[in-house]
Amino acid sequence: MHRRQLLNLLLAGTALMLPWAVSAAQIRNARLWKDADKLRLVLDLSGPVQYKTFTLSAPERLIIDLNGARLSGDFSQLPLARTVIRAIRSGHFGQGDTRIVLDLNEPVQLNSFLLPPQDGQGHRLVLDLYAPGKVPLQIAAAAAPLANPEASPGKPHPKRDIIVVVDPGHGGKDPGAVGAKGEREKDVVLSIARLLAKRLKREKGFAVKLVRNDDFFVPLRKRVEIARKHKADMFLSVHADAAPRLSASGASVYALSEGGATSATARFMAQRENDADLLGASSLLNLKDKDPMLAGVILDMSMNATIAASLQLGGTVLDSLSGITTLHQKRVEQAGFAVLKSPDVPSILVETGFISNRRDSQQLVTTRHQQAIADGLFQGLQRYFEKNPPANSYLAWLQETKNNRTV
Repeated sequence: MHRRQLLNLLLAGTALMLPWAVSAAQIRNARLWKDADKLRLVLDLSGPVQYKTFTLSAPERLIIDLNGARLSGDFSQLPLARTVIRAIRSGHFGQGDTRIVLDLNEPVQLNSFLLPPQDGQGHRLVLDLYAPGKVPLQIAAAAAPLANPEASPGKPHPKRDIIVVVDPGHGGKDPGAVGAKGEREKDVVLSIARLLAKRLKREKGFAVKLVRNDDFFVPLRKRVEIARKHKADMFLSVHADAAPRLSASGASVYALSEGGATSATARFMAQRENDADLLGASSLLNLKDKDPMLAGVILDMSMNATIAASLQLGGTVLDSLSGITTLHQKRVEQAGFAVLKSPDVPSILVETGFISNRRDSQQLVTTRHQQAIADGLFQGLQRYFEKNPPANSYLAWLQETKNNRTV
């Protein structure tokens, strides 16, 4: 009882309206998203801090104490619905310290770490919350010596990177959709694609190629050729289109359909994007020396397998985005998108929101929302490849190494 009264006393004041010392590090912003394995809370900091964490029970709480840090934002905009966090409170105590309390619906296991400034990002404190017993093996075993020295993640690995080709839609003479205040789709999706590329470059085992890294036009056929030229393991096209109805909002994920579209919206989006006829997929595979009937069978088998992989990939990406933004559709839609018609590369098209919708448009032009979308896309494709690592890739090698250590 005494400990609870003391905690309430420490949290009685608010840290949001007081003029803090200039020398104190600032907790400038907080970001939250979830995937199937964890809930991640990131605190953006103005400088380095020291911190400690501990938990309390009855009721369940996670306490984060940051030494020499002051809160200059708040947590009111974080999407706590359907997460393990019931509420977030904060208060100041001591000589320039801040305490953050996460009121929890159930116990959690925590993995936390600090990140230094990198790739345009400042100092960050990352807190990953897992259900008890669900901490990934690579985290649980991080402090343990590896049985095989060659498997150390800190050393060069002998296997190839997973190649992700990111395609910012439109560009150059093609602005894409335009919002009510002149917001241009080509600018929004280029920003998101660049942020996603930066995140992929920081992740060991991944390599990324951008179809365009500036404001220029790339034909649909060329986009597919770029993916195949780089021998991509996956192709992700980023869009923020207009919808037939101004009230339509939220993110969507699309995969190719060899038949009809799965919805009127999917059909509309495909028709809008396909300025040219659908690509002849047979020209993208080296089937010139094959009997026509055999070539057709090979093409059908390749397309069926690729579409199945694309649907699985799209599902993990859609699930990741659900914790960040509203969804227009809760399933992966399908239609005849020309830019997705590569017979041997899993490909998805992500509508990050509708720029024709006022609320979506207001969010899509902000750096904060663009970063959240990029992080969600990364987490979705990372989860997909952790479950489906390509042969001879670093993730496949790492997974095999871990399995060997458990034998």
